[in-house]
Amino acid sequence: MTMTDQEPDAPAAGPSIIADYQLRPGVPDEMIDPAGNIRPGWAELMAAFDALGAEELSARFERADQYLRDAGVFYRTYDGAESKERDWPLAHVPLLIDEADWERISTGLIQRAELLEMVVADIYGDNNLVQQGLLPPELVAQNSEFLRPLVGVKPASGHYLHFCAFELGRGPDGAWWVLGDRTQAPSGAGFALENRVATTHALSDIYANMNVQRLAGFFRDFRDMLFADAKRDGGWVGILTPGQLNETYFEHAYIARYLGLVLLEGEDLIVQDGKVMVRTVAGPMPVSALWRRMDASFVDPLELRYDSRIGTPGMVEALRQGSISMINALGTGLLETRALAAFMPRLSRKLLDTPLLLPEIATWWCGQPGEQQQVIDNFDDLMIGPAFATNLPFDDLRGTKLGSTIPPDEKARLIERIRANGANYVGQEQVQLSTAPVYVDGKLQPRPITLRVYAARTENGWTIMPGGFARVGSSLDTSAIAMQRGGQAADVWVLSSKPVEHISLLPQDGKQMVRAAVGDLPSRAADNLIWLGRYAERTEATLRILRAYNARLAELSKTDLPILTHCADFLDSIDVDAAQPMPQGLLASINSAVHSAGQIRDRFSPDGWLALNDLQKTAQRFARRVRPGDDSAHAMTVLLRKLAGFSGLVHENMYRFAGWRFLELGRRLERAMQIARIVSWLTHEDAPVGSVEMLLEIGDSVMSHRRRYSVSAGAQSAIDLLILDPLNPRSVIFQLDRLRAQIDKLPGGIVEGQLSPAAKAALELETELRIADAGDMTPERLDKLADDIVGLSGLISAAYLV
Repeated sequence: MTMTDQEPDAPAAGPSIIADYQLRPGVPDEMIDPAGNIRPGWAELMAAFDALGAEELSARFERADQYLRDAGVFYRTYDGAESKERDWPLAHVPLLIDEADWERISTGLIQRAELLEMVVADIYGDNNLVQQGLLPPELVAQNSEFLRPLVGVKPASGHYLHFCAFELGRGPDGAWWVLGDRTQAPSGAGFALENRVATTHALSDIYANMNVQRLAGFFRDFRDMLFADAKRDGGWVGILTPGQLNETYFEHAYIARYLGLVLLEGEDLIVQDGKVMVRTVAGPMPVSALWRRMDASFVDPLELRYDSRIGTPGMVEALRQGSISMINALGTGLLETRALAAFMPRLSRKLLDTPLLLPEIATWWCGQPGEQQQVIDNFDDLMIGPAFATNLPFDDLRGTKLGSTIPPDEKARLIERIRANGANYVGQEQVQLSTAPVYVDGKLQPRPITLRVYAARTENGWTIMPGGFARVGSSLDTSAIAMQRGGQAADVWVLSSKPVEHISLLPQDGKQMVRAAVGDLPSRAADNLIWLGRYAERTEATLRILRAYNARLAELSKTDLPILTHCADFLDSIDVDAAQPMPQGLLASINSAVHSAGQIRDRFSPDGWLALNDLQKTAQRFARRVRPGDDSAHAMTVLLRKLAGFSGLVHENMYRFAGWRFLELGRRLERAMQIARIVSWLTHEDAPVGSVEMLLEIGDSVMSHRRRYSVSAGAQSAIDLLILDPLNPRSVIFQLDRLRAQIDKLPGGIVEGQLSPAAKAALELETELRIADAGDMTPERLDKLADDIVGLSGLISAAYLV
């Protein structure tokens, strides 16, 4: 059908944006009703698009994409063992849902969340459902998500489920159907927020006029529940993440910042006397609640998966003792078992005494003889998939496939496997998803969509996020909805009949203000901050040496000159190949800085992250095209400026808290070590002619030396300026002065007038330099100075990071 007769009011300048919108025969559409009329709300949106015009609309959508790039929003895709970060794929046209439709969805999902809570509580409790024959024992006992150590362990909060997601699709009859439950560690809530921010960046004027329900209230109520649960023992509330390589790690960091939670990994935690503690720079701190974003079986290698490297030994014992609340409880991933869909309708009637308000897609579990034969007889018309939440091993079926699309030889083998071990398989009704408009090349085209909606337990019961996000297919093929297969994500606007209240997560007037303590920094975060500072300084030192080398190469045009070979030998000692115009050793240093920053995304400003990524991308771009000599020297200058911009952002904008102190410690330690070693190298008796001039250039102290000393450059004056001058921000003594000041302010730095070992070592090193003369600083003593600074770094690590 071509929508040429149902256009909203549009400017006379051209046809409406929906003029060529082609519906699929027999497929319901979210924008156009069965009678061919544009639905309420959509007419207003399309009229606004028409008023903007094609050029302005494209510019608006590019603005949304630019916001996502600037914010660093990404998800991770996997190609075999290799993972890659991908920009978040925003579908720019929001999905509109009217208030009455949303009320039906919300009511149905609250009922479903209650039902799932009752089911999982019985499975890990009295086990009546299996005993009464309402659930087959195989779906529990043979399920890898059934965690036997958790049987009989009652959650500290009194509930197993606190945060759930549901996959919905609209069927041919216009009703929403439940396609799947997500109870293990539901992802996407943070991306839903970013979808909203990006979409409103583009369509702020339209959004303001359409009474779109806000998302902040949902997150506020859930956050308040988390902190209320933690008040009983005053412990931390955190998000437990598998780490940076998880496909949705960005979201973990984003949600942690948004809700004021601490982002924690398994190695951040220890269990002492049955209580979970965070390793911090001030010692272990108690944890009251963890919002789990890793699969349950990896949480405790002591009692669950022994091969887990991301868990915390003893976590299950802490749950037994009721000392921590886990969101969601361990073992709730069992509810994602696809075969459970076959039993949900009768479970609802038994446990709730009412049918499901949102229908389930028809499912036949092949562990029952009659259902198994039903699936085999109708194989071509059904979606065939694994019964359990985890994929089957080896060459068996992965995901779900329409029976008619499976090649004949593979089909025959699969049917034999179903006959032999039917408990591992299900057949499900083929779902004909509704379509929604997607903006493609200046036009709207229909694409299949599914809706992911979130439910959170609050102090007043379950609440539903008024929106979630829609997965939009990249083509008419419903299998292309997943992000990993090219799908996109659209914001969901739930339209209200009246103006909506503006809601913010900022504290309200009259509420008590609470300041975090200085030592409230996990040791792992402090470690990454130190290394971020060190890698940034290491990168700067390498850039300055490479620039000096290539500038002389461009001037002298001979690589075998003494000053150049001397420089190349030093670079080789730090794994940097001077023959490469953009050496791999330099790129590795920049990549390490980005990696360290990525480990602490919840504590890192978006501007700082953007500046660091810009440095990395620029270096990678230079690596493909710069040449040795003047070209390379210019590239090093550009990178130095970008690095200076990153350092300036951090220095000027980062709050002077424990995190900043550890970043500062890393910078000062590395700069002091680098300067001491470079001065030793370029003032050695074997140093060729021109070494002192190169030293001052690398130390960024040429102008200072000219103003400070009336004679021409000499080794003694260079040593005095770069090692002993307390006013030179590049000197070693300057770094030690700043190091000592920061160490003194750390937890335990000075206790009742007594200095910590690290504070004593820093004071001793600074004192030695304050009473030294330039003539005393031989290359041997400079090398020892560098080694002593390494020892100081070890003392800091022993005190705060181990």
